[in-house]
Amino acid sequence: MDKHNRQSFLGPNSEATLRSSRAVIIGLGGGGSHIGQQLAHVGVGNIFLIDPDTIDREGTNLNRLIGGTEKDVEDETLKVEIAKRLIQSIDSRIQVHTFDTPWQENLQVLRGGDVVFGCIDGLMQRRDIESATRRYMIPYIDIGMDVHKVDSHYSVSGQASLSMHGQPCMKCMGIIRDDQLAHEAALYGAAGERPQVVWSNGVLASAAVGLFMQLVTPWASHPKPVTLLEFDGNRQTLTESRKLKYLGQMSCDHYAYPIELGDPFLK
Repeated sequence: MDKHNRQSFLGPNSEATLRSSRAVIIGLGGGGSHIGQQLAHVGVGNIFLIDPDTIDREGTNLNRLIGGTEKDVEDETLKVEIAKRLIQSIDSRIQVHTFDTPWQENLQVLRGGDVVFGCIDGLMQRRDIESATRRYMIPYIDIGMDVHKVDSHYSVSGQASLSMHGQPCMKCMGIIRDDQLAHEAALYGAAGERPQVVWSNGVLASAAVGLFMQLVTPWASHPKPVTLLEFDGNRQTLTESRKLKYLGQMSCDHYAYPIELGDPFLK
């Protein structure tokens, strides 16, 4: 029996489409490890993993890094190798390519992808990844979450967004703001240690994979893809952002000039 027969509703050629797809994941921590696992389950055939880091030697990654073990902490295993092991344990046919160097040194990998997932901290890096994918005209799916203390309790929130040509960018959506970038730059670009928990990462990673599936398979009936989903971790809700009603009436002017679009190496 075909293990993908229960997702046949995705379309008559969906299995072949997914098998030929090329997905790039930048950041294999809490969110990226979830995404790698789910892409393996749905049958994506080519997955490219980019992350220069090893699993934390203190073991603090183990509260959220899917596939990580205590032995990996002891061995200081690369996150990309943990993800590769997990993905190929689900489906050994998947071609997994690992890159244990910063994403800026692997632009050729981004250029070869059908979609890029960004799962990293730091607004400047997320902005730069979006700029690169916009230039290459490749859809970019970004996830981010944060925990804020409000009086005597904590607020958990996050979002999954899709940035692509002809649609609002992350600045349009309010995910990246100039004042935040200036504050981060004043701290020498440090993203800081942000609280992370496995279930919030899992919700946002699932949303990101859902955004990917609406791009590559014809099952959804929406005339255009959803581009921003907002997560309220206190109410445990994931909803389409109300901002989209207003964003749909405007065009993105952050990447409006021809010189900023298209792969300069594409002939």
